[in-house]
Amino acid sequence: MEFLLRLLLIIVKFSTRILNAVHNAIRGPQQQQKPESSCLPAITNRLLTLSAQELRTQLRSRQLTAVELVTVYIERIKAVNSQLNAVVEDRFEAALLEAAAVDKRIAAAGDVEQLFERQPLLGLPVTVKESCALAGMSFAVGSLARSKMRADSDGAAVGRVRAAGAIPLLVSATPEYCFSIDTDTLLNGRCRNPYDLKRTPGGSSGGEGALNGAGASLFGIGSDIGGSIRIPSLFCGVFGHKPTGGVVSVAGHFPNSDDADFANYLVLGPITRFAVDLALLLEVMAGENASQLHLHDPQPQLGKLRVLFSTAGFVGLNGRMHHTVDRDIKRRMRDALSYLVSIGLQVKRAQLPAGFNNSMEIAMSSIARLQQMPYALGEPTKGSVCETLVQVMRSLLKLSNHTTNALIFDLLRRAKAFMPGQRLEYYQKEAQTLAVELTQMLGEDGVLIFPTMHAAAPLHGWSSLQMWGVDLTLIFNVLGMPVTHVPMGRNRLGLPIGFSVIAAPFQDRLCLRIAVEMEREFGGWRPPSPITLSN
Repeated sequence: MEFLLRLLLIIVKFSTRILNAVHNAIRGPQQQQKPESSCLPAITNRLLTLSAQELRTQLRSRQLTAVELVTVYIERIKAVNSQLNAVVEDRFEAALLEAAAVDKRIAAAGDVEQLFERQPLLGLPVTVKESCALAGMSFAVGSLARSKMRADSDGAAVGRVRAAGAIPLLVSATPEYCFSIDTDTLLNGRCRNPYDLKRTPGGSSGGEGALNGAGASLFGIGSDIGGSIRIPSLFCGVFGHKPTGGVVSVAGHFPNSDDADFANYLVLGPITRFAVDLALLLEVMAGENASQLHLHDPQPQLGKLRVLFSTAGFVGLNGRMHHTVDRDIKRRMRDALSYLVSIGLQVKRAQLPAGFNNSMEIAMSSIARLQQMPYALGEPTKGSVCETLVQVMRSLLKLSNHTTNALIFDLLRRAKAFMPGQRLEYYQKEAQTLAVELTQMLGEDGVLIFPTMHAAAPLHGWSSLQMWGVDLTLIFNVLGMPVTHVPMGRNRLGLPIGFSVIAAPFQDRLCLRIAVEMEREFGGWRPPSPITLSN
């Protein structure tokens, strides 16, 4: 363990406890229990409650038109976005024209089945995280310095989804440079959580989390280098899958890097309210690499899977240094484990490899080693550690052109994760050893149930304190493991909670299999506003 890094972690942990206690005392118990979500309109159209699989069936059988479906989602987006502020730029008119063209193709098709086999997402609306490059649309990624930037072409994953027939509706909000677990920028303002407008939807796929959680997106394209799919999925009550590292191309994403490790750490993946849709979306996004995931092999028999768990996340001294996992999250994890035992699965407490004792060092050093990824404040030759620290202070006083969390991320990298430079290589080797050990432990039939984060969505402005638990998610990017976040209802404050399912590399289908079973038994997504169907 590194003394300075751990000292910072302990200071943040106890500062958070004190600030939370003071804040709760000032607000009083009644205010703590009252989410600010009642202004979101009810879901009134049945199409908004159907999965992509169900809607695809209706389109294929000509019971539904793409124009009808796209119109319904556009209306829902317009109804909620004034509260959520999740949309950076829309393309509604173009989407309706594309939907009309799809309807003509379906009507004229002699073999509709073959048409949908070639284009499995034909006519389905999709929303896209701004950092993932949608041709002709904003590509600022929350940065004032990039405010005029537009994407010249589709990113690789976006292009595959469009080639499969999906119709993009918009690009959604991200933090500055994607460097935060809170989507709140000087360029676009604050994106809000659909379950409580006083809270963050997470980041960096915060706009996608908010839209999907509000029932305003059928599915979204997100990206994840340290939890950026999974954290918004947790905070907004939806499913999110971080694929095996390197399986989905990151070409066209900003930020990007030529560093060899970056393509393993950064991944693009789906965010959706419906676990049953994840496999199809992953297959499309992975393209030619999908064959490595064996998604079309016979479904793994649930009863033959081994389930390991750690409801507390990290254990021992490392665990005590971290924020304590909320009791409601632990309770829902135990509910899931009890159910899996009841249907005959082998379930046992995980004996985590020793490398997890240095999870923070492994996670942070891996990011600090990335030399080719851009800095929000500028390249290293244009900004020192001291200059970045000054900018952090200025941002707290609202005097900087950059957000505090983006600057903290810059500071972490410039300061070599607050450890001697030679230690970065030591922890790189430790990460490689840990990846081998965890892969062997899980094998081809094992999954690990683990907290996605220690708590539900924090209030706006509190994410800088919460982000020091990000190694709960970042460590699995470094190790290249596939992870699915599974929503499991709400906590005592009415906020979404859930957990992660982790498998060995290229065993994504095991994560998805557990997610589908959890959705079937526990209900999956639970909307933040009433469902009062009018049709």
